[in-house]
Amino acid sequence: MALKEYKPGTTFPGVIGRTFDVSEPAWPEPLRAKEGAPNVLFIVLDDTGFGQLGCYGSPIETPNIDSLAAGGLLYNNMHTTALCSPTRSCILTGRNHHSNAMSCITEGSTGYPGSNGNIPFENGFLSEMLLQRGYNTFALGKWHLTPADQVSAAGPYERWPLGRGFERYYGFLGGDTHQFYPDLVHDNHQVEPEKTPEEGYHLTEDLVDKAISFVVDAKQVAPNKPFFMYFATGAMHAPHHVPKEWADKYKGKFDDGWEAYREKVFEKQKKLGIIPKDAELSRHDPDVKPWEDCSAEEKKLYARMMEVFAGFLSHTDHHIGRLLEFLKTIGEFENTLIMVISDNGASAEGGPAGSVNENLFFNNVPESLEDNLKALDDLGGPKYFNHYPWGWTWAGNTPFRRWKRETYRGGISDPFIVHWPKGIKARGEVRTQYAHAIDMVPTVLEALGLEPPASVKGVTQSPLEGVSLAHTFDDAKAPTKHVTQYFEMMGHRSIYHDGWRAVCPWPGPSFAEAGKGFGTPIPADTLTELDAKHWELYHVAEDVAENHDVAADNRAKLIEMIAQWYVEAGKYNVLPVDSRGQQRFAEERPVIAVAREKYTYYPETQAVPANAGAKVLNRPHTVTADVEIPKGGAEGVLLCHGTNEGGYSLYVKDGKLCYVHNYVGKEFFHVTSSEVVPEGRHRLSYEFEVTGEVELAKGKGAPGRGTLYIDGKPVGELELPVTVPLNISLGGGISCGVHPGAPVTPDYEPPFAFTGTIYSVTVDVSGEHVTDHEAELRAAMARQ
Repeated sequence: MALKEYKPGTTFPGVIGRTFDVSEPAWPEPLRAKEGAPNVLFIVLDDTGFGQLGCYGSPIETPNIDSLAAGGLLYNNMHTTALCSPTRSCILTGRNHHSNAMSCITEGSTGYPGSNGNIPFENGFLSEMLLQRGYNTFALGKWHLTPADQVSAAGPYERWPLGRGFERYYGFLGGDTHQFYPDLVHDNHQVEPEKTPEEGYHLTEDLVDKAISFVVDAKQVAPNKPFFMYFATGAMHAPHHVPKEWADKYKGKFDDGWEAYREKVFEKQKKLGIIPKDAELSRHDPDVKPWEDCSAEEKKLYARMMEVFAGFLSHTDHHIGRLLEFLKTIGEFENTLIMVISDNGASAEGGPAGSVNENLFFNNVPESLEDNLKALDDLGGPKYFNHYPWGWTWAGNTPFRRWKRETYRGGISDPFIVHWPKGIKARGEVRTQYAHAIDMVPTVLEALGLEPPASVKGVTQSPLEGVSLAHTFDDAKAPTKHVTQYFEMMGHRSIYHDGWRAVCPWPGPSFAEAGKGFGTPIPADTLTELDAKHWELYHVAEDVAENHDVAADNRAKLIEMIAQWYVEAGKYNVLPVDSRGQQRFAEERPVIAVAREKYTYYPETQAVPANAGAKVLNRPHTVTADVEIPKGGAEGVLLCHGTNEGGYSLYVKDGKLCYVHNYVGKEFFHVTSSEVVPEGRHRLSYEFEVTGEVELAKGKGAPGRGTLYIDGKPVGELELPVTVPLNISLGGGISCGVHPGAPVTPDYEPPFAFTGTIYSVTVDVSGEHVTDHEAELRAAMARQ
């Protein structure tokens, strides 16, 4: 009997005593967004200060971002957390960074509830909210929201982009990456760039290409389905990488120095109405050398570093323009709600004299003007991991004081632009209402006519902690709804309340005024003293740049503000206050695998992140490759870790076994075997013995002696007077049989794949010697 011949109440053959209602088939309704729902595009810049975009008064050309401000709204009172991962967690969840367990970057997590780096699932991402409302969801670029111990191929993947509501992802999971040799992830797996730097590859262009392809892939099937795109550039974080012609556009433009830049930007900001006409410029920072006191060589270097930065920003703007033009071409631009923000103020990680390798900063290694001058002609290219000096950082945050990682306004006041032609009538206007990154999600939800979901993936949701700015879209005089906001970053604390700001700088208002506290823990008695004597008070409704500390004349107000900071701290899991710097990054954390003394790697596998692999710094270790050398010999990488800013590599070249240790890009310690590696199956080893002490304060890892072995026979020896002390590299994991990305050594060109057979490579950190292993191996073979 055909299905249509059955009637309600029919008993089916073979089914005893049961009846079925055979009505018309009812398909589940497809999940569709409300008709006409706008697309949502977040453009998140990195380390871009308040005074660096053209529309915020900068001489740097950013015409495409400027066009969004001209056709939309420019906010002059937006705030972030002073650091990247924490701010990004706020942008995507609408909750404060300590509520997101993201008090610091993921690599600086601790075990406390506000600091463990695992964003709770009850704090849903905007991507998760919109996905269940019928949106496509795409993430591109910098992520930096997955716990550092969870970014390997072993997972778990639940806190990768695809685990937090994004359907597609293309970018890098860490805090920064080489712009010419990025550490790329596509959805849930590592990939290599499709071109080389010599073929014209650059990450920003690649990200825009993939962003366009994600949208096209979906729109050609479901043209009416809206999308949410989180587009987070690697720019303007170091390394400042850009094709030379872009940097050369600014040749000579910054020769008059950082004070002159500040003055010009400050006056332009007044003219544009971004700051009040009676505003005062913040003081000359005590940590910044006056331009007139710089030598001719210093000026030459520092000006070029800023030219490279400016070219990098203009290049970034150009490719953002390609994305905007694409939206216009497909007719989606007018109904796309676009928000542009930076994650914190301009960065001081380049140090007082700038850097050609930011990894020096993370290893306590001082810069050398002489070394940096040698890099002058190649700045911006793939050879260096460069960053500008403090003077340009300070200037980039005009008119405010200080910078990234500190909670003065220079670290937390950022550009913010909203553009939505179909939903906002106002054009080219400035908005002054107080706002914070946690306000972006509530604003989007109100603009879309949506309520925050009660649950996401079955998890009951916590309340949003931000407030909507949608009421300001067409009303310049709308009242500020965000009345109170706390700040804490690595011990540096502040709070805003109704036009006032209280700041407790740690270790002081500047490094020059700080003593020895930077990067060290704050003992309880010191915290008490700080609360009693070292809070500053500013009436920022009138004193926008925090020039006039009025704490002495407003003691009652100051006490009220300090008390309010502790109320907020208790509410949002801020305590304990952790001011540690590099000590915090070096802290032991949970890892996916149990502790062991031997790590075995195989060819044709994904690179292993540093925190998931063998930790060889400052300890005895051996690296042994079990290989087959074909007739005629072989060459290539056996095992490597790092990039051109630091690392090591064990490889075969010209028939001989080689090892190199790249000490943070400054020195290369290299040894080649005295004998040719013979054909057939062999064990090729490198052994490191520690011969001295670590001098962390001087940026020196343990000195030692390195020895090469072929089948247990010593064939080369190397003295290493110094090694990398803390951080091998800012990019590049542990790779077997190939060297992806920027090479550790100029002795070969990547990928330099091994042309023989690698069975496995084992890293042993037990302290046993190669000769011990060989004796055991020979004994085992004899027993067989």
